[in-house]
Amino acid sequence: MNDTSKEKESSKSLNFIQAIIEEDLRQGKNEKRVHTRFPPEPNGYLHIGHAKSICLNFGLAQQYGGKCNLRFDDTNPTKEEVEYVDSIKEDVHWLGFDWEDREYYASDYFEILYDYAITIINKGKAFVCDMSAEEISANRGTPTRPGKESPYRDRSIEENLDLFRRMRAGEFKEGSHTLRAKIDMSSPNMHMRDPVMYRIMFDHHHRTGDKWCIYPTYDFAHGQSDYIERITHSVCTLEFEVHRPLYDWFLDQITEPGSYRPHQYEFARLNLSYTIMSKRKLLELVKEKYVNGWDDPRMPTISGLRRRGYTPESIRYFADKIGVAKRDNVIDVALLEHSIREDLNKRALRRMAVIRPVKLVIDNYPDGLVEYMDATNNPEDPESGVRKMSFSKELYIERDDFMEEAPPKFFRLKPGGEVRLKYAYIVKCEYIEKDKDGNIEVIHCSYDPETRSGMPQSNRKVKATIHWLSAAHSKLAEIRLFDRLFTVEIPDEAEEGKDFKDYLNPDSLEVVQGFVEDSFQDVKALDKFQFERLGYFCVDPDTDANKLILNRTVTLKDAWAKIERKQS
Repeated sequence: MNDTSKEKESSKSLNFIQAIIEEDLRQGKNEKRVHTRFPPEPNGYLHIGHAKSICLNFGLAQQYGGKCNLRFDDTNPTKEEVEYVDSIKEDVHWLGFDWEDREYYASDYFEILYDYAITIINKGKAFVCDMSAEEISANRGTPTRPGKESPYRDRSIEENLDLFRRMRAGEFKEGSHTLRAKIDMSSPNMHMRDPVMYRIMFDHHHRTGDKWCIYPTYDFAHGQSDYIERITHSVCTLEFEVHRPLYDWFLDQITEPGSYRPHQYEFARLNLSYTIMSKRKLLELVKEKYVNGWDDPRMPTISGLRRRGYTPESIRYFADKIGVAKRDNVIDVALLEHSIREDLNKRALRRMAVIRPVKLVIDNYPDGLVEYMDATNNPEDPESGVRKMSFSKELYIERDDFMEEAPPKFFRLKPGGEVRLKYAYIVKCEYIEKDKDGNIEVIHCSYDPETRSGMPQSNRKVKATIHWLSAAHSKLAEIRLFDRLFTVEIPDEAEEGKDFKDYLNPDSLEVVQGFVEDSFQDVKALDKFQFERLGYFCVDPDTDANKLILNRTVTLKDAWAKIERKQS
């Protein structure tokens, strides 16, 4: 392959942001620096969409030998909490990224931002407005109809400076005054119609306390914070594309022509099927107790995914797989589930569990005998070795692995039928016991002692192999079977008269009492396993010495895809 072919091949593999960065580096722009930032608002927990942004921003910095800042855009004290700050830092670290000593806050720059506002007032480009928020909104107009200028728009520079300083001093009531940019009330871009730069808020800030009673808006603080931190590539999601002219307008007021300035680039946000990606709506689910907190394993939050058993590697793989696009689309949640299956298939130890148990007694097995069967820890990892599983006369099997009146293609256990117990013997159902209500209590079987591994009949063929546990050598566990939180692909697109909460899946959580191998005595929180034939599970952090709790991460196969194919 010649050099030209190599260049073409390389350019094909770049996403559009990488292509921009490589061109900037080729031209020597920004002193050949690459400096990005991840700028969350600390008003909720991060979700899988933020994970994509984290991977992109930190990943670009790593790829090009640059830096990535973690900056909290904490400009609204009514919605921000230290809890959210701490959770965000934990999530970024857990995903495998490090901001080193570059942890910043927009509140670090409040004094500088205030001075920038003074500069813009002195240029005659900002004014103090006495209209209420409702009046400002009513006078903005529509995309096809110009807005009305504020009656306070033509105040003198001196009067605006005086009023703005008095706003800072706390002389005015909350909501009585704002500082607005003086741009164009007839602009087709609604964000350019004299947007608010500062508002009065008498709320305690989690970092600055009660020092300030005026707070910059996100739009005013964002670009200026990028400028202060000397960010080169300000990567945002696509909904901020219409904000970019305002981002640039504010920078025009405080930078010299031809000097350094950051540039905003937009990529498509992550939209995931069967999922809500709005922090406001996720907070609604938490506050109204539809879920058990931000880290409920049904939530798309990073903390929820972590508690469910997802690994950082699987999420980074998912983010890389979906790529960086310029247009919004909906990614099938099955791809996220595939990512964790692929990762856990390589690393998760195999174990036996019975989540809906029924007792199986081998009548011709010697009383009191315990044998130890060799069981593979992970067939994908030759170094993982084997473990010993206790085998005895009384076992547990899955209730679904037996049918009294089985259809022709049911090959698991049935009256007179045979199955192999994995790693052990072939058994045959002889008869069953039922309780007074007709429910099966005990399945009585006989076994063929010549069918264990290494015995003469070990290769005898039967049509099904099922898993099992020794009743006397198993541990009781609470097993939480999580499923998708919503029943429709796009919960945000509710029918008229319905709310997104109307599509909550009533079967998103089922709690059962099952049994696991006795080796689970020594597990710790978030240990991950593949329960053979059942799926991937992890140990819930609420597990203690008295109660073992296991969360289902994902099934072995995409059961929903099967359901949808049957319905179509």
